[in-house]
Amino acid sequence: MFQFTLFLQTASSELERTTESESILDLIFSGGAIGVAIVVVLLVMSVIALYIFIERYMTIKKAGQVDENFMNNIRANVSAGNIQAARALCQNTDTPVARMVEKGLARIGKPLRDIDAAIENVGNLEIFKLEKGLSTIASISGAAPMIGFLGTVTGMIIAFFNMAKEQNVTPQLLAGGIYQALITTALGLVIGIFAFIAYNVLVVNVDKVVYKMERFTMEFMDLLQEPTS
Repeated sequence: MFQFTLFLQTASSELERTTESESILDLIFSGGAIGVAIVVVLLVMSVIALYIFIERYMTIKKAGQVDENFMNNIRANVSAGNIQAARALCQNTDTPVARMVEKGLARIGKPLRDIDAAIENVGNLEIFKLEKGLSTIASISGAAPMIGFLGTVTGMIIAFFNMAKEQNVTPQLLAGGIYQALITTALGLVIGIFAFIAYNVLVVNVDKVVYKMERFTMEFMDLLQEPTS
């Protein structure tokens, strides 16, 4: 028990000295080609996840910015029989809701079931566009920790292999190898947690846009069923 405590104290002091004298990059590059390759893969995944999150977040937010007076203007034009003006308003509004309403306006004169089906098809395409890249960021959230753990396993294998070749195995050698191996796990967990949170944030925002699409679609269908004066 005393020897084990002494080993932990020695390893801890060696770890502090290693941290002071070596940077994380030095430890990564000292882990060999496999360790460097795994860290590079994780960094690439982090860049992809960050890019998808920023790009999708801005796109989804823009898609959800619908003027509350939009349907009032559509209603006024349709009531006045000016369908072309209503379609022009939709074409000048770059939102999923406007594209769905524009498709409905183009089908005016046909049965309501056909109009509803056409709007629904456009809505499904718009949702598909909004969800572009979400599967990738979800995959990263699950794969990054596993890849990081793989780096730890390979690092430990290399560390113990090097120790087996040494005649004198010291606590310093063991502590340095473990410290180096665990870096990939920490990096993978950080990337995975970020990607997981980012994915859920994007999903919540997509759901908000879908709700607005459904609400405005119902308003438009109600408009078409209103009796004409």
